[in-house]
Amino acid sequence: MKRLSLLFLACACSAVLLQAQTPKIGFVNSGKIFQELPEAQDAQRRIDAMTKPIQDAIETKEKELQAKIDDYKKKESMMNDAAKKTAQDEILDLEQKYRNYRTEKLGNDGELAKETDKILAPLKAKILAGIERIAKEEKYSFIFDKTEQVNILLYGDSAHDLTFKVIDRLKRGK
Repeated sequence: MKRLSLLFLACACSAVLLQAQTPKIGFVNSGKIFQELPEAQDAQRRIDAMTKPIQDAIETKEKELQAKIDDYKKKESMMNDAAKKTAQDEILDLEQKYRNYRTEKLGNDGELAKETDKILAPLKAKILAGIERIAKEEKYSFIFDKTEQVNILLYGDSAHDLTFKVIDRLKRGK
């Protein structure tokens, strides 16, 4: 009987230790969280409002460049070498200005990217804080992100999907 008690106690201790050592893993869909938050929708409207004039200016510059190229092609056969060279230089200059403008506005370090980061940074911090609070409260060791664009998590049991808990917590402001 004493042996049986010791064996049971050893098994119980082992089970507790194994459970304590097994990390608890969960996941969220940050894209879904982003879509559901009113602040994110407002941020997206602000970003779209900034993007429209830039896209319009790029389209105008592109049309201007294409018109210059088309005009050159029409008149090329009637031009002497000096006129051809001047027209080609103008087109190259216009192409360079177009590329520079596009990079300056839409590049990875461009104006739009910087403004987007400024708008989204507080929202990202809020979402991460919400995820962290839930992870700590429910004792998760790791939280992965599963979005439609990037699938780092290949499988996740929906019982460990914390997406809607995070959305609920952020919407309630806790």
